[in-house]
Amino acid sequence: MRRAEKTQVIGLCRFSYPAIGGFQTTHESVEERRRFLYQHDRLEERFRLFETVALPGFKKQSDEDFQLVILVGDCLPKPAFDRLNDLTGGLKQVRIVAKPPGRHRKVMQEILNSARNNPDQPCLQFRHDDDDAVAVDFVERFRGCVRDCIGLFERHAMVAVDFNCGYLARANADGIQAVRVHRPLITAGLGMYVRGGQRKSIMNFAHNRINRAMPVVTRPDSPMWVRGLNRFNDSPRTRNMDVALNPLTRQQELEFQTRFAIDPDMVRRSHAKP
Repeated sequence: MRRAEKTQVIGLCRFSYPAIGGFQTTHESVEERRRFLYQHDRLEERFRLFETVALPGFKKQSDEDFQLVILVGDCLPKPAFDRLNDLTGGLKQVRIVAKPPGRHRKVMQEILNSARNNPDQPCLQFRHDDDDAVAVDFVERFRGCVRDCIGLFERHAMVAVDFNCGYLARANADGIQAVRVHRPLITAGLGMYVRGGQRKSIMNFAHNRINRAMPVVTRPDSPMWVRGLNRFNDSPRTRNMDVALNPLTRQQELEFQTRFAIDPDMVRRSHAKP
């Protein structure tokens, strides 16, 4: 196996991609899904969260050697595409890929495999939602886990890495309300090692059942993610989650700035806009 420092790291973020399947919110047709995804209020919320919550941590990664592929539909309205392109223009690791609607897992697998520099070499993959955040040392610690557990990774075609400590949070004009939790196998903070020659990807597995298909290394210490709670969460369970969130203390605001590069004042200003 290649040294962990040289192993390619690839992330995949779906930005309102109208996949066939892959959503818990069901629609009768691709056109109905497009109308839902591209409605003005929803896109505005996604852009606010992407800009103030998801993107800052990637801009500040301590290990800059990674790729983030953002998948959009080729039918994404041009103003939205241009806005997304402008937001990510200064981040060399980002590549926006536009695809027509297709079968969810097949398209995701093709995107991740096409992003591999050398399919015969191992890679590290992660999936990311556009309203979540990862810590600024996520890539560094992801690679470090491979070094720490090299024997395990060498013996298996696929191994998941689960950073299970983070924050559930809601962002709005009042700032950020959050609670620190340990949650296993959620989308944020979950990665996967893929052996060279293996064509399956992290998107071939339901995140909450990935432990049925491969070993999982769990890292429960530092908070590594922020899971966004908002009215357009695809999961009904997430939308309706009955969890007590509290406004960030001053110390927590500093932690959000240092761990996730999230500026609570920027969140307030963004959500205060009409």
